[in-house]
Amino acid sequence: MPQARRTNRFAALFVFRYPVFMKPPAIQFIDANGIAHEAANHDARIVSLVPSITELVVDLGLANQLVGRTQWCIHPADIVDTIPTIGGTKKINLDKLSALDPTHVIMNIDENTREMATAIAEIAPNIIVTHPIDPRDNIDLYRLIGGIFKRQDKAESLCKRFEDVYQNLLATRKTLPEQKVLYLIWKDPWMTVSHDTYIARTLDLIHWKTIGDSEDRYPQITIDHELVANTDRILFSTEPFDFNQTHLDEFAKEYNCAPDKLLLIDGEMTSWY
Repeated sequence: MPQARRTNRFAALFVFRYPVFMKPPAIQFIDANGIAHEAANHDARIVSLVPSITELVVDLGLANQLVGRTQWCIHPADIVDTIPTIGGTKKINLDKLSALDPTHVIMNIDENTREMATAIAEIAPNIIVTHPIDPRDNIDLYRLIGGIFKRQDKAESLCKRFEDVYQNLLATRKTLPEQKVLYLIWKDPWMTVSHDTYIARTLDLIHWKTIGDSEDRYPQITIDHELVANTDRILFSTEPFDFNQTHLDEFAKEYNCAPDKLLLIDGEMTSWY
């Protein structure tokens, strides 16, 4: 037995110790594009082109390294108001981006375009691509951004808070009735969300099942009286189309729909990671 213990101990040393002239392999963090990123230096200069992830960067204690954002990155207002904007989520000013001298640009497959990524690659050495499509993907998102920018402790704290709330919600979900909902994101033409979206999966956590399954993740939809009659709730999101109460009133009149079936919903609560 003593000999076996010695053998195991030295085997462990062989695996985990490296000669002084060899550098241990760097820990890598894999983004949604399958690209491996090593931990950044403490002087990394971050530009976020994803509003919800801009908020995450601040929550991870990285506000002093955030050098650029989009005009839609509005939270937390007291901090981001001091950060330069370089455009929107679909189109940015490349000259302004270049002037910021970023080391890392955070992008998202739904929010940003492939053309933007191609242009940004000529300016920034590191592009971090994200693509959460399920609420639980937040866990990996926290660890990706926290790991790259050496904020693992804060990331794990967020993971713990998320998990506690998530488990409480699952317990509550068992008591909620299933409802069919139409979630509207655009008008003229009407557009909704497919099941394979973060929005639909978030709503499913309270048994709200979205109508409008399609290979297109954000399909156009034809609304008629039959669809309205067979839907329990119709949700009008405040983004990307800025629906307001006037739109709900007009809809109720056009489709002879009970007003209490129509709800204005804060898009940040369903679509921000």
